[in-house]
Amino acid sequence: MVAVTDDEGTKKVPTFHIIREVYDSANAHQRFEAELEKALEAKVDYIIIEPPRLGDETGRWISVGNCLHKTAVVSGLASLLSSLIWPSRPVIAGPICAVSLFCSGLYTVSWNYDPCCQYQVENDEEVLNKLPLADVSSPVILGYEPNTKTKYLQRSVTLLSAAFCAWQIWRSYK
Repeated sequence: MVAVTDDEGTKKVPTFHIIREVYDSANAHQRFEAELEKALEAKVDYIIIEPPRLGDETGRWISVGNCLHKTAVVSGLASLLSSLIWPSRPVIAGPICAVSLFCSGLYTVSWNYDPCCQYQVENDEEVLNKLPLADVSSPVILGYEPNTKTKYLQRSVTLLSAAFCAWQIWRSYK
């Protein structure tokens, strides 16, 4: 089994939840979604999603959130760097900072409070080999990764770049 550590650093047995692809009623997809929501809120270590439609939707949702997060951080750092390289040209740093603010704001509004943002699609073969996947057909596996530090990093970089860009604009008009 996969070794997982808790907040205190002690090892614990990982928890997992399998969402089976069983179509026993007309609203099976809603039942799959409800089961996924319960597993996300329970913060189990691994969620194994068997229904392909739900797995694809969840994987895409996580990918878009990751893209927004990384774009906010990279554009914020690029804005800071361009402000340092060209201190008399806020016209370069301003649009890059605007991208960071937009992506950070969209992430905060749409992904920040979603429990799904604390999961990543698991692709590590070593981890996948240790999960009980013998009777599961073509699953999407989500692994729990708390993202509090990365959220604070994103917000800090975005706010710092916005403050520095605003100071640079104010200084250029002074």
